[in-house]
Amino acid sequence: MMARDERGGATVFTISCIGLLLLLGAALSVVAAMVAAHREAQAAADLAALAAASAIADGGDPCGEGAAVAAANGARLTSCSIEGTDAVIEVVVTGPRWLGQTGDLTGQARAGPASG
Repeated sequence: MMARDERGGATVFTISCIGLLLLLGAALSVVAAMVAAHREAQAAADLAALAAASAIADGGDPCGEGAAVAAANGARLTSCSIEGTDAVIEVVVTGPRWLGQTGDLTGQARAGPASG
């Protein structure tokens, strides 16, 4: 027979464990969303750099092409520089806004003709 003052102890422990699991799940969700947004930014930067390098080779507007491709991939071009025949691009995507996160994520890429 249990002592009277121990009644409900398992309930408190169970509720505490559930709360901890919910908090852990929310934190992991934020991390997963940030990883996904960073990969989106990197993919947009890669594609924008390739478009800019192609525009350099074709005599077009490399930064304009890079900005258009970045926008089509959900990113915003923040930096575009041409170094010889290479295009160096930086883009930013909006990061997740869960649990107080406010940071945006960036991606950087460089593209140019193959050397060799």
